[in-house]
Amino acid sequence: MGANKLLIYGANGYSGAMIAQAARERGLEPVVAGRRKESVEKVGRELDLPVRVFALDAADALAEELRGFDVLLNCAGPFSATAQPMMQACVAAGAHYLDITGEISVFVAAQAMGEQAAAAGVVLCPGVGFDVVPTDCLAARLKEALPDANKLALGFDSRSGMSPGTAKTSVEGLAQGGRVRRGGKIVAVPLAYRTRRIDFGDGEKLAMTIPWGDVATAYFSTGIGDIDVYIPASPRLVSRLKKMNWVRPLLGMGIVQDFMKKRIERSVKGPTPEQRERLSTSLWGEVQNPAGEVRAARYTTANGYTVTVDAAVRIAEHLLDNQGASGYLTPSQLMGANFAFELPGSSELTWL
Repeated sequence: MGANKLLIYGANGYSGAMIAQAARERGLEPVVAGRRKESVEKVGRELDLPVRVFALDAADALAEELRGFDVLLNCAGPFSATAQPMMQACVAAGAHYLDITGEISVFVAAQAMGEQAAAAGVVLCPGVGFDVVPTDCLAARLKEALPDANKLALGFDSRSGMSPGTAKTSVEGLAQGGRVRRGGKIVAVPLAYRTRRIDFGDGEKLAMTIPWGDVATAYFSTGIGDIDVYIPASPRLVSRLKKMNWVRPLLGMGIVQDFMKKRIERSVKGPTPEQRERLSTSLWGEVQNPAGEVRAARYTTANGYTVTVDAAVRIAEHLLDNQGASGYLTPSQLMGANFAFELPGSSELTWL
């Protein structure tokens, strides 16, 4: 594994800085990069790592910045803005592309570029953090247990809190509404579209559908055509989101988005190291086949941000060591269905 073959873009963000530190500790010697000179250089000084400063405006210039690297790990959200130019530049420069998104549009765009990536000999694998490694591997294991399944439900219960970047992405998602997959197609639905009661491991809770990345990725990993993803929600929150469906067009207005994101910048800092250490995440999944047979399972992982750091660094390390794969791949396709269960803090799968 050669030194400085990994470029971490957005290393000055909440997750990016933790990933850069973990990569350094594992001996990967990454180059840290971003568009904000002062904050990127601060990370470089603290970790004694080389620094690159560049924006994503010009495609040709971006490809040149990436030339010579084997792997780009993009930690700069919103990924709806950064992923597409980065993926195109990676294909042009011959570098594998990874990111930590959970945005459905990014997964769809990456899958559509799969043939281009394969021809260039590079991997496109967005979603190598908590979004969507634990749920993607769970979906793959459930599919193995019931090979003819045509319905998949996934869910997770996390009390981790949000980083500023995740909170801003969530604000953008409010205006777009919900997403589920039906008959193999991604379908737009209202916020809090469906509810059901789920036992994540400490008793049944009301849960609602959210537009999580697995609506895209679990289909690519399993071929299952009907997919819903759930998180716990109080009746009050479900009611509030249902009411918000009436004003969703207003939530997408620039002035409203700017107002909400500025509030996030002032008030959201992300969980502390102590909170990350203390809090775990519970995951649940269920598949059903046309005959009505059901298989369900659950397990726990470390805090979502800890999972993101561990998974992203290990997948980057894997691609630095193994240059054979190419094309679009989900995390479970690239690393195997058991990958999430091998991460620090993960439990064994419990079949229900």
